[in-house]
Amino acid sequence: MDEETDMEMPKVVSREAWVRARKDLLVKEKEWNRQRDVLSAERRKLPMVRLEKEYVFEGPNGRRTLADLFEGRRQLLVYHFMFDPEWNEGCRMCSFVADNFVGSPVHLAARDTSFAVISRAPIAKIERFKKRMGWSFPWLSSFGTDFNYDFHVTVDEAHPEYNLQPDYYANIAEVVSKQKGSPPGEQPGLSVFLRDGKHIHHAYSTYARGLDVFMNTYNFLDHTPLGRQEAESGAAWVRHHDKY
Repeated sequence: MDEETDMEMPKVVSREAWVRARKDLLVKEKEWNRQRDVLSAERRKLPMVRLEKEYVFEGPNGRRTLADLFEGRRQLLVYHFMFDPEWNEGCRMCSFVADNFVGSPVHLAARDTSFAVISRAPIAKIERFKKRMGWSFPWLSSFGTDFNYDFHVTVDEAHPEYNLQPDYYANIAEVVSKQKGSPPGEQPGLSVFLRDGKHIHHAYSTYARGLDVFMNTYNFLDHTPLGRQEAESGAAWVRHHDKY
C-alpha cells in the first residue's frame, strides 16, 4: 500500500475548533516541559565516579589523553560513534545523529563544555569518512584501548553490558546466531565527564532511545502530522547524507 495513503490523517475542522484543540494540547506540552526541567535537575544531581585509568586516543595531530579533550574547560561531552575497525564507513544512524552536531561545539564552549566524538576505527579511516561527510567536530580513535569496552559501547561475549543491561549480549543470542555468530559489536552512546582540578569524573551516560533528544531531524518530524513515518520500517529510511 502507498505509504502516503496508509497514514491516518488528522480531522479537518474550523479555525475555532483548531484553536480549542491546540490550547488543550498546549496545557499538556507545558506540563511535559515542567517534568523535563525536573528530570534535568535530577540528572545534574546524579553521583559521579572518579576515573582511575588514563585513556589515550589517536587524533589527526597525534596522541591525546581524555584530559586533553577538555581543552581547559570543566565539562566534556563524548559521542560514541559506531565505527568498527573493519568497516570502511561509519554507521548511518550515528551519521544521522552527527549531522545534528553542526554548530553545537562553539555554543557548548561558551558554557565551559567541550565536545568530541570517539570511535574504535583507526584514525585514517575516520579522517577519510569525516572529510567525505564534511564534518569539522573533533573525532578521535580509541583503537587498541579499553575505552569503548569500559563505557559499554562495544559489546561482545567478554563485554556483555549495554544500556545498563549487564546481560544484553546474552539476551540477543538469537540475533547473534542468525548473524552466523557475529557479536553485536559497536553500539551508540553519549558520555559526560566533569573535571575537578586534575581529577576527571564520569557523570552520565545514555544509550539507545536516550539519544533521540539529540536528533533534531526527529524533533522536527515529531511536530508534523505524519511524524517520523517509520512505524513498520523503523529507521531503515535513513541514509548517509550523500546517499539520498
